[in-house]
Amino acid sequence: MQEFPLTGEIDFGNVQESLERIRSKVLPADQSSDILRRILSFLDFTSLEGSDNPEKIRLFCRKALSFKDQGLPAPAAVCVYPPFIGTARKVLNGTGIRVATTAAAFPSGQLPLALKLGEIRYAVEEGADEIDVVISRGTFLEGNFQELMHELESMRSAAATKTLKVILETGELKTFENIAKASELAIRAGADFIKTSTGKSAPAATPEAVFVMAHVINQYYLRTGKKIGIKPAGGIADAESALFYYNIVKEIAGESWLSPDLFRIGASRLADQITGLLL
Repeated sequence: MQEFPLTGEIDFGNVQESLERIRSKVLPADQSSDILRRILSFLDFTSLEGSDNPEKIRLFCRKALSFKDQGLPAPAAVCVYPPFIGTARKVLNGTGIRVATTAAAFPSGQLPLALKLGEIRYAVEEGADEIDVVISRGTFLEGNFQELMHELESMRSAAATKTLKVILETGELKTFENIAKASELAIRAGADFIKTSTGKSAPAATPEAVFVMAHVINQYYLRTGKKIGIKPAGGIADAESALFYYNIVKEIAGESWLSPDLFRIGASRLADQITGLLL
């Protein structure tokens, strides 16, 4: 695949001006309690640390459940490393909170395809509801789009019916044009969501990246009628940033994207700040 028709619909020279206009509409956090409650329900409550262990993950899942006890919306999902899928399932079973995991050599993407697919199949067998995979940025940056499409289509097949979120690692793609091209590749390969970042490299999520990704999603919807989800993730730790991302998605993709089915925010510290503001 060498052509990227959706990218031609985006005015890359107008990104900053458009973002400033959107930012000007964002209400302060202390005036946005209803939106912040909605944002809590969009969270992928995430623990992806080398120090994670079964007991830590059990406590983390119970913290996710505690939101309901406080009269707040529960997060959409808890995201953990693959060895802890079973642990999370035992705590969250029947609660409505989904179990998400990472795969495909997260966060580097640097493994042979067969091993990436094995990791995805393991996640499926362990019972993950959602699988966040990462693209091979090196393959993309050398312009080998056909190989990357083959990888992504193979990942889609391995994930079977599970929700597949494709991480672009936008900070390593460098340009708006590259972010748009990678977004389109992921969408055409069968991604249910496109996601900014692993959270393991800098910069992670940025308003600029989400602006471009949302435009590609919108153009794809206008051409096909199919809605693809979007997930800013990495470094989103305060309510003001979350509100800005919410408004970007609302402005570009539309009101119908403002649900956990189509909009997620990957975070853990953010939940603490929002609950502190709401309680």
